[in-house]
Amino acid sequence: CRTVAAEVRRALSDGCVPLVLGGDHSLAAGSVAGAAAHLAARGERLGVVWVDAHADVNTPASSPSGNIHGMPLAHLLGRGDAALTGIAGTTAALRPEDCAVVGVRDLDAPEQRHLKEWGVKTFTMRDIDERGTHAVMDEALETASKHTSGTWLSFDLDVVDPSLAPGVGTPVPGGMTYREAHHVMELVADSHRLVGMDMVEVNPVLDVRNQTADLAAQLILSAFGKRIL
Repeated sequence: CRTVAAEVRRALSDGCVPLVLGGDHSLAAGSVAGAAAHLAARGERLGVVWVDAHADVNTPASSPSGNIHGMPLAHLLGRGDAALTGIAGTTAALRPEDCAVVGVRDLDAPEQRHLKEWGVKTFTMRDIDERGTHAVMDEALETASKHTSGTWLSFDLDVVDPSLAPGVGTPVPGGMTYREAHHVMELVADSHRLVGMDMVEVNPVLDVRNQTADLAAQLILSAFGKRIL
């Protein structure tokens, strides 16, 4: 994560828009920290839209599994192990009011408590069902933009329904459709605030005929501005 943070910070300093591919979501503890450190050096803040079936806000003390990939957002918010909260600086990389979690449908009890206590704006799949992708993403992007100078998109393929993205480590039924996922990306592109992004959880060993990897590539294109017309 320290290496990823340094590479992201260097890329941003060079005027690039970093695309970080993984692997599991633990890499975001590095990528987002590096982007936040780059902006903090200019006195600015980073906003994050975290699109995921899971909120990844467990800490080492609260996690029932001990999996680090269920903890990166908590550590970016300064909660948990000091080695992970201080990857790219001495203070928390993110503020809760600058973050929005979108598409969650599988939360541990401690995560439910953390999201409420820490004040992280969270949109479940029910919100998307009831309000639609456009309304949810409008509010998520507004949250990530209000006090910041740019938005980082951290996208976990397990937010998409496993029938469309089978090659992920922790599949959960009831995820986004193909069009909902692309709509998320198109709205991010339309915001013109994207400073970088993660695309994680593509596991070729679990994939079926490269279906998940191909979807990931197409979603990345949408996030960077590819249009139907």
